[in-house]
Amino acid sequence: MLLQNCLLPDIRQLCDGEFVFQQDGAPSHRAKLTVEFLQQNVPNFIEPSVWPPNSPDINPVDYAVWGALQQDVYRVPIVGLQDLKDRVRTCWASLDQQLINKAIDQWRPRLKTVVKVH
Repeated sequence: MLLQNCLLPDIRQLCDGEFVFQQDGAPSHRAKLTVEFLQQNVPNFIEPSVWPPNSPDINPVDYAVWGALQQDVYRVPIVGLQDLKDRVRTCWASLDQQLINKAIDQWRPRLKTVVKVH
């Protein structure tokens, strides 16, 4: 949903439709459905086998939202897999929407900077 409804439309608009798309090796970026979606919808998609290990300049959500989620999840020791799953769901539901909005708002300026420096 994020790719289809937010990121790709922004990229297409900022780059006049001319861009090469790659992600880093994060598990969510390697997910079968994500890769299939990109293969079908992005002509210049770089395949996962040649992705770099990370790309912090264009991953504001990874460093803002996931960092906050991780801090909240591990606030107290985890007792087993089910506890971890429950904690992630609970913490995700309680994330501050302003934090998420701020991470999303950082997307366009970061993307413009990446495009500017090629």
